[in-house]
Amino acid sequence: MPADPLVKGLLAGDRMALAKLITQVESGAPLASDALRVIYPHTGRAIVVGFAGPLGVGKSSLISRLVTFLRKKDLKVGIVAVDPSSPFSGGAVLGDRVRLDLHPGDKGVFVRSMATRGQSGGLSQGTRDTVRLMEAFGMDVVIVETVGSGQTDVNIRDVATSRVVVLVPHLGDDVQSLKAGLFEIADIFAVNKSDLPGSSDAVRHLREMASIMSSRANWKPDVVECSALNGTGLDELWSKIERHEAFVRQDEDARAESKERLAKELRELVSRKFEVRLSSMMSEDSKVRELVERVQEGEVDPYTGSELILGRFPTRRESPRRR
Repeated sequence: MPADPLVKGLLAGDRMALAKLITQVESGAPLASDALRVIYPHTGRAIVVGFAGPLGVGKSSLISRLVTFLRKKDLKVGIVAVDPSSPFSGGAVLGDRVRLDLHPGDKGVFVRSMATRGQSGGLSQGTRDTVRLMEAFGMDVVIVETVGSGQTDVNIRDVATSRVVVLVPHLGDDVQSLKAGLFEIADIFAVNKSDLPGSSDAVRHLREMASIMSSRANWKPDVVECSALNGTGLDELWSKIERHEAFVRQDEDARAESKERLAKELRELVSRKFEVRLSSMMSEDSKVRELVERVQEGEVDPYTGSELILGRFPTRRESPRRR
């Protein structure tokens, strides 16, 4: 059994332990890395669905309806709702939690709001780790709602196995602008507010565009017509998500894409740890500080300076192999 009581509590289904570990992840505490290493074998079992799309299309309302639908199936659901941070104070309103109309006493649902903390791409830095904590906690489904900044919400592909792009009728030329970014990450299009006039035209337009898109990992995006107002289309939306999850498990190209996501995560983790070490070296190593001053005074160019700093990092040579 893991020694840390928070990890023990998490694996035993303690909601307080889950909340505290997510806080540790967000703050970058050393305890978080230790906990994530221990719980990693317990991850990868949940369906992780990302919801992205422009502001005002009703992502939170649609998610709220979908969670109610999933709870009727007795599925436990975790929600990570990401809100933008102020570029000045770093704070965030975290209004997604307010917009999610969920029963407060339902122990089968856990909602966590997170701020982007200056991260681009529609997610916060700790989103992936929070998803894993929820998986280890025992959630059957984890839903990630991005900031809603339109074309920049593309990092959801690094976290979710199935991506739902939510749109509404009458987007018009805005749909065209999505093709270069957000449009291309969609596994499923959900046309929300289907009770409005023009919904059928929007669905037909999307299906035509999806049919001519170059396939990504042998998958053509599905289009679903739904309404968060009256709850229609949720069964079809969930059916499409399950269909895509089955595809991801079986398709060779999709599995290769999943492996590439792990390789990318590994590079990011190494880069993050390297940046911490570099920051420490530049503040504590007298020779590095002297080199920085020489660059600032124009005595050494930044390119040479960067090579000299890199040269101060120890390299571990492999020992000769025994014959």
